[in-house]
Amino acid sequence: MTGARSSTPGGVPVPIDMAPTTAAAGVTAVRFRSVHKSFGAVRVLRGIDLEVPTGQRLAIIGPSGSGKTTILRLAMTLERPDSGTIEIEGELLGQKRVGDRLVPDDERHLRQVRGKIGMVFQHFNLFPHMTALQNVMLGPVNALGLTRAEARTRGLELLHVVGLEDKADVHPRKLSGGQQQRVAIARALAMRPRIMLFDEVTSALDPELVGEVLTVIRNLAHETAMTMLIVTHEMKFAADISDRVIFMDEGVIVEDAPSSVLFTNPAHERTRAFLRAVLER
Repeated sequence: MTGARSSTPGGVPVPIDMAPTTAAAGVTAVRFRSVHKSFGAVRVLRGIDLEVPTGQRLAIIGPSGSGKTTILRLAMTLERPDSGTIEIEGELLGQKRVGDRLVPDDERHLRQVRGKIGMVFQHFNLFPHMTALQNVMLGPVNALGLTRAEARTRGLELLHVVGLEDKADVHPRKLSGGQQQRVAIARALAMRPRIMLFDEVTSALDPELVGEVLTVIRNLAHETAMTMLIVTHEMKFAADISDRVIFMDEGVIVEDAPSSVLFTNPAHERTRAFLRAVLER
């Protein structure tokens, strides 16, 4: 960390190692190939094929139970596919090839590949006995090998990014839900991910707190080069932040289009019906 900064449209500084860079042309950040996943008798994903180029902001929308969150959980290795493969920047996730066979990957390489990914969940999952800053520092010290001084510097910078530098020494119970979620975003960013997954990050918040969290994510999208996969029920936010949108239903990708197209002129009646229903609420 150098402490140098660039500014987001909202005036929130971004650490220089998160500033925009040019993604290598043609590089695929995330690739799903024929991925199936069931929970008991329920088929949640039915042969998903998906490629997300480096630097793209992909919004994933659809009704509850359509498989949106499962895609993120598989990419984070919180679940394993029943069949098919997942690649992160060209490396198999959770598997390796031995001759013509795929076998489980060793833990060391799995951690290396998984380390490229950060995830922010619906629920904040902060450690209640730690301050906001201590929550952000924990991963860099334990997993990245930063000194406590280095982790503290980075933690304060990232709390500044999410507008909470003045809450560094406050415990989660004294923070609002929106503030806790912003600390969770800073904690994920502290691990220096190249790919960020956001899973319905405003669904557990009171309506008046949603905007502050969406503003942080919007600023990150506009001012960093990270690839983002965003599961959300906030359609206006998805239209604003994403380059591309996939609409899912019953475990399949029904429609895949640039956001400017899908939200204004969707090709499939099922997509149109879903958008009518959610936008009229």
